[in-house]
Amino acid sequence: MAIAKAERLMNLALCLLGTRRPLSKRELRESIEAYLEAGSDDSFNRMFERDKDDLRELGLVIETVENLEGEVGYLARRDSNRLPPITLDAEEAAALGLAAKVWQQARLAGAASGALQKLRAAGLPEDVDPYGAHSALEPRIPAHEASFEPLMLACRDRRPVVFDYRKATAARPEQRHVEPWALECWRGHWYLAGWDRDRGAERVFRLSRITGKVRARAGKYTADVPDVVTVRETVASWAGETADRTALIRLRTGAGYPLRAKAVAVRELGDGWDELEIPYGHGLDAWLVEFGPDVVVVEPAELRADVVDRLRAVAKG
Repeated sequence: MAIAKAERLMNLALCLLGTRRPLSKRELRESIEAYLEAGSDDSFNRMFERDKDDLRELGLVIETVENLEGEVGYLARRDSNRLPPITLDAEEAAALGLAAKVWQQARLAGAASGALQKLRAAGLPEDVDPYGAHSALEPRIPAHEASFEPLMLACRDRRPVVFDYRKATAARPEQRHVEPWALECWRGHWYLAGWDRDRGAERVFRLSRITGKVRARAGKYTADVPDVVTVRETVASWAGETADRTALIRLRTGAGYPLRAKAVAVRELGDGWDELEIPYGHGLDAWLVEFGPDVVVVEPAELRADVVDRLRAVAKG
């Protein structure tokens, strides 16, 4: 919404809420500067009717009545536009407090803290412990990537975006035109799910691989947004969470603890190396590349070849 229109709607709402009697169009026009500058009566009437409809869509109850001079008047009674008292039990209050803490490191920290203050002013208990018996733990969602904020807003506003993205197998980033659907955090990393216009298919992007600025584009979405966006399931599949095979790898001693956590068997080989058996599915090659020279794939041969190809692509860059 443009700033000028937002200011005009706010002024109109304040006039309607602040009056004790119905105000005519003439009185409202004389009270709001933007209406005085509207020009002709027809222009003002169209603007006023649009603004009145917009305020009603936003939830303001506006009454239309006859005023003392026989003109049609408008007002918004405070008792008709007052929210009901906020009543929260201990569990609900704890959940809200926990949600505000979770977003402490993200862009929503200010909004979350402000919302919590307003709820406390409205009766949220001050002494509620959002963590219960685990008060020593303070969960947070890290959102350090510069692309997080513009993508969050683009998902909210349903705006297409353009950004440069470097795949794990690519030496250089490529430009992607995306209709963003949802952001989700999985194992400490943020991922964006959306419709890739260039490829004509759903794609998931890891925010840490987005380079440069995220630029918004005008226009509507060309693909339907699904009711359920399975970001975590997609990423889990890439990371080998949906395992249907077993890989044998050699891992340098003292390295690759996430790999060790997935291993079904570990054997010491000596000379600073261990041998691990890891269940995996699609995408394990991209994960193994991240460990660089600390990992050597023994079998299967196709997995070893995929890892070598990825390392060569990185080396060329």
